[in-house]
Amino acid sequence: MGMAGLALAWLKAHTVLGMPALVGEGLRGATSALFVLLLVFFGLKALRYPQAIKLEMHHPIRVNFIPTISISLLLLAICYLEAAPEIAFWLWVAGTALHLVLTLAIFGSWLHHTHYEIKHVNPAWFIPVVGNIVVPVAGVRFASPELSWFFFSIGLVFWIVLLTVVLYRLFFHEPLPARLTPTLFILLAPPSVGFVAYVNLTGEVDVFARILYYTALFLALLLASNALRFLRLPFFISAWAYSFPLAALTLATLAMSVRLSVPGFTLFGFGLLALLSLVIAALVSRTLLAVWRGEVCVPE
Repeated sequence: MGMAGLALAWLKAHTVLGMPALVGEGLRGATSALFVLLLVFFGLKALRYPQAIKLEMHHPIRVNFIPTISISLLLLAICYLEAAPEIAFWLWVAGTALHLVLTLAIFGSWLHHTHYEIKHVNPAWFIPVVGNIVVPVAGVRFASPELSWFFFSIGLVFWIVLLTVVLYRLFFHEPLPARLTPTLFILLAPPSVGFVAYVNLTGEVDVFARILYYTALFLALLLASNALRFLRLPFFISAWAYSFPLAALTLATLAMSVRLSVPGFTLFGFGLLALLSLVIAALVSRTLLAVWRGEVCVPE
């Protein structure tokens, strides 16, 4: 998701900032290859260790990361929207159908659970339900607007519900474990993607679009004011939670600069693109180092 977000940001920067198209296209190809590779690994895991997949589906935290598969399909659909619309359509169909199934399954488990506690709640809980907001970004090109409004409504309403639950957990219970602390950046994603989806649906930056964007901007400032806390953390694979939300804010800012033609948004978008690129470069190098050292895919 983070790599797809980076590819989308550079593709958008080509049209908005005049950045080289080759960078975005190269990142799109690398992201596609990475998705296939990870999907193969996950498929082999499902074939050889089906019990492990079943345990993850019932795990109060890990289950929320399974829909990253369907969201990745939706993001790849957006990546190919202009270059290969037919491929984008089928990626979007697969991602939309799979995400609806996963949303219903995980939401149903929340309603009929016997093992969830408030300490299990963290920003990753946004992924299954709020991920529906991604559907309309490309969906307005492929299907009836009513279908896009359906998914947008699911994501928006339950974003507000889950945001309340997550903030309650953060305010009144123990802090997140260090391993999950990077997931605080996921707070950025719903209003940022929501802004992009809403503008695609309505075609304008109205009052509600501004509320979404400036909510994302406030959360970005809040997270930036705590930057030292994040920098002091040891590396966990969950650090990739920094990537996609930051990419979503970058895309929202570039979209804002196009719609309003305010130079400040263009400069801010350029700064965010540079920051996003540096963050993901650091994440890639640190992940490869962790793989070399055997620090990933180990028992917790």
